[in-house]
Amino acid sequence: MERTFIIIKPDAVQRGLIGEIIKRFEQRGLRIIGMKFMQVSRELAEKHYAVHKERPFFNSLVEYITASPVVVMALEGTDAVAAARNTIGATKPTEAAAGTIRGDFGLEIGRNLVHGSDSPENGLIEVANFFTEEELVSWERNNDPWIFE
Repeated sequence: MERTFIIIKPDAVQRGLIGEIIKRFEQRGLRIIGMKFMQVSRELAEKHYAVHKERPFFNSLVEYITASPVVVMALEGTDAVAAARNTIGATKPTEAAAGTIRGDFGLEIGRNLVHGSDSPENGLIEVANFFTEEELVSWERNNDPWIFE
């Protein structure tokens, strides 16, 4: 099973969308193997967004993700990264399809509600940055045979 990492960002937390967003991943068939409500430290934010370190928007990203609590999740499933990204929608909410999280709830790129890993490799790295192995629980649901072939 592939793993991916999700952040329900400060704007979604402040707007009371945590439950709706979690519901969409669960309804998609992705299995939650780790989840926590947390305040991201500046150090962790800088590590998470290190790929953008030289970009002009780096500081605003760090300030945004540390401005309010977030919910972080590790998800597992077949093609989990692609499934999660399709559920999230395009980065720019006004270009995201209706029925996606960003398409239904977002307007601006700087307030796009959710982060999702962009590759299986980054999914593993990001999960490891936010969770210890002891915090992850791989498990089987009774309905998994109806979701996974």
